[in-house]
Amino acid sequence: MNAETENKLQRLQLLEQQGQHLSSQRQNFQLQLSEINSALTALKGKKEAYKIVGNIMVLSKTEDLNKELNKKFKVLSLQISKLEEQEEKITTKAQKLQKEVIKEMGDGPNE
Repeated sequence: MNAETENKLQRLQLLEQQGQHLSSQRQNFQLQLSEINSALTALKGKKEAYKIVGNIMVLSKTEDLNKELNKKFKVLSLQISKLEEQEEKITTKAQKLQKEVIKEMGDGPNE
């Protein structure tokens, strides 16, 4: 295997690691979205609820909590969209690089 092919293999491994990292981040954000949805559902019909701030629970108005949770929901949704775009780009690059490596390994001399 020549040096260029080895370099491409290393880049391919790096792209796969980056893809796994992005996927993990996206899953974490999706879990947070799910928790926010559950909290918003639990707040329906309530006038007040407790919010955890640091190590204490603080009584808050439901309206304020709804605004805060909806804002977090929007931010997380945007972050998930960006991560999905990045994942797609990395996947496309990795697939292209993988095809190149396979072709080079098939065309190259056997050692």
